[in-house]
Amino acid sequence: MEKQGQKQSQRQRLVSLGFGNFVVSGRIIAIVDPASAPMRRLREDARQEGRLIDATQGRKTRAIVVTDSNHVILSAIQAETIGQRFLAEETGGKREEE
Repeated sequence: MEKQGQKQSQRQRLVSLGFGNFVVSGRIIAIVDPASAPMRRLREDARQEGRLIDATQGRKTRAIVVTDSNHVILSAIQAETIGQRFLAEETGGKREEE
């Protein structure tokens, strides 16, 4: 029984960023709107430092996801939508553990 519990705790949940792109939910620190000047600076700094991951598939950036490894991921999906998917993954994981 313990081994099964360990497998579930080691299982990492993914959050869809759209167009077949996913990120591990436990690594997400922030999901933000890209419109403000500080977020544009964050994107440019990440680009210059090689920490930027563009998951927009050539579409307009509608959300920026910041991870615990300090990577910045651009998504063409609205920040609210990604946030809802993130919350669904978090609450879904708690239900399975109970």
